[in-house]
Amino acid sequence: MPPAPDRPKLSSTARMAINFGPLLLFFGASKLGKALFERGQLPGLADAEVASAVVGTAVFVVASLIAALWHWGKTRHLPAAMVFTTVIVVLFGGLTIWLQDKAFIQLKPSIIYCVFAALLVGGLVTGRPTLQLVMGEALPGLTDTGWRLLTRNWAIFFLTLLAANEVARRYLSYDDWLSFKVWGVTAAVFVFAIAQGPLLARHGLKLD
Repeated sequence: MPPAPDRPKLSSTARMAINFGPLLLFFGASKLGKALFERGQLPGLADAEVASAVVGTAVFVVASLIAALWHWGKTRHLPAAMVFTTVIVVLFGGLTIWLQDKAFIQLKPSIIYCVFAALLVGGLVTGRPTLQLVMGEALPGLTDTGWRLLTRNWAIFFLTLLAANEVARRYLSYDDWLSFKVWGVTAAVFVFAIAQGPLLARHGLKLD
């Protein structure tokens, strides 16, 4: 079977914009929606939290679709994880806007974390670490043991994020949940990813 042709690669700046641009726009638009409601410019919405959720989510859905199209336009490829998360954003975002209920956009991260954790755990149970199937080219030289440990760690991390989001959406105000989602989770992902460095080094990761 001939090797698959090399796909065009995104620059690090483009990857950052695609991964985090929609989230930052979601945060900014949510704050704008709340401010507009408080000025009496969104009278059709129930309260400031609903206005924040509806305006922020509308921008988030559009930005996520643009990010996916940009990725496709640059690489002629969409990673499975991006397809899944974009579909979930559109589905739960659409429900948030249509029903004017912030609960749907707050539930969206829990669905994503749950599915990712389940896929990773399933890969461990079947002996085919899911991360290796989708990230093998990104971590050359990593041993089978390294892939198993990395998959286990990310599964635990996603389960932790799932629990944290469920607590946050139930007990925090929408504003506080928004800050947790945009800043707290993003920081946690960065810190956790960096913390996997020693494991990768011990188990054969080759860096150019």
